[in-house]
This record gives sequence, C-alpha cells and structure tokens, in this order.
Amino acid sequence: MSESKPPIPQNPSPITDNWFASWFDTPYYHILYKDRDYAEAQLFMDNLTEYLNLPEEAKILDLACGKGRHSIYLNQLGYDVTGADLSENSIKAASDYANEKLHFKVHDMRIPFDEKYDAIFNLFTSFGYFEDDADNLITLKAIRDSLTEYGFAVIDFMNVDFVLENLIPEETKTVEGIEFHIKRYEKDNHIYKEISFSDQGKEFHFTEKVQALRLSDFEKMMEDADIHLLDVFGDYKLRKFYKTQSERLIMIFK
Repeated sequence: MSESKPPIPQNPSPITDNWFASWFDTPYYHILYKDRDYAEAQLFMDNLTEYLNLPEEAKILDLACGKGRHSIYLNQLGYDVTGADLSENSIKAASDYANEKLHFKVHDMRIPFDEKYDAIFNLFTSFGYFEDDADNLITLKAIRDSLTEYGFAVIDFMNVDFVLENLIPEETKTVEGIEFHIKRYEKDNHIYKEISFSDQGKEFHFTEKVQALRLSDFEKMMEDADIHLLDVFGDYKLRKFYKTQSERLIMIFK
C-alpha cells in the first residue's frame, strides 16, 4: 500500500433518514429473518478462519454484526471478537452474550476504528446501503485503515447476476402470526425489497434497497482505495466464483 492515503471524514453525513437506520432497528426486521441458517453461517466461519489461517488469539471485527450470530460463534472458536453495528437495538440484544473476549458497540462503518484488527468481516450483504456512492469508498478505506499490517478483510456480498436471474418478484411469508407481503425488483442499479404487513391494527411498510454492485464495481473501488484484492469465492464452502452460477460474491482483500 502506498503511504499517502486520502483523509477520511471523521464526521460523515448523518444517515438516520436512510431506510436501514429505521428498518434494522425494528423488532419486525428480526421477526422476518428469524429463521436464518445458523449452521450455514457457522460452516462459513469455519472455512473462512481456516483459509485465512488466523492465529488463535486473533482479533476479529464483525462489521455490521446485527444481533451478533457470527460474532458469537467466532468467539466460541476462541477469537477475540468485536461486533459493531449501527442499530442500537441489535447491539443491545447482542450485548447479552458479551464476555472478556466478545464485545459489541454501536458504530458507523464509515469511520475507522482506533484499534487494529487481524481480520475484519463484513458479512451477509451488509454493504452498498448508502445513498451517496462516495460512502462505499469511504467505508472501504475505513476497513483498510482498521487492519493490522498483516490483517485481512472479507466482504460477503450477494452475486447480483445470480440474484437477478433467480429473483422472486412477489411472495408472502407468515412469521409469528404476521403476514409479510414481499415484492422484489431492480431499479436504477439497485435491488429493492418492499415489505408490507399489519400488526396490532397498524399498517407497516419498509423498503430495503441495496446497490447492485458486481465484482467489477468492487475491483474499481478497491483500486481507488489502494486495496489489494487477493481472492474471490462464490459460496460459503469457498468454491470458485462463477459470474452467473455462484450464489455469493466473497472477496478477500487487504
């Protein structure tokens, strides 16, 4: 990496009006996604930590950790883990599992950490949410600057081409007695998910919106951020990435 790095704003623009600042902090978000595959997540962490050959006492940052399912398991593997997320409610819930080597904090991912980490994981498509494209680059630089000299970072993103090919335009999911009506579509280089439901006599509507970032987009941003892309995988078993067939876009960089 070159020595001269562009300065990163220490006070980025507020994001409280963005969709994720409100939706992720509601109990309904966690109800809708309560059945996520924990076994799959643990298999991914097993494969990833083995591939990276992390030392036993490695410090790992789980960036955009949600309620901490990856953080908790990584801690069980013996690592010193910090989970960080913008959602205060998620961090409050995750903090019930905190111990001497498992910490949780509310944090804006665009701001570098004072502490340096041996590995930084950004998992389960937790990137590409910002309204301003520049914030993606700022986030990558913040990740870069929060790594130790020999540290690695990982972004686990959706494979846009696979998602669009297999997009389910409409479906209804009933979870805990709540009927979630879901619509999915692509618009303006974003993938949208409209979520409508009623509960206790009230109507709710939330919109998830994620940029349709492909490998070439990440490669360009990483070049601009003075980041070295080391490897790319297409699923949680760390098999080769295929543009039209792989379910995930998993990038290892430093």
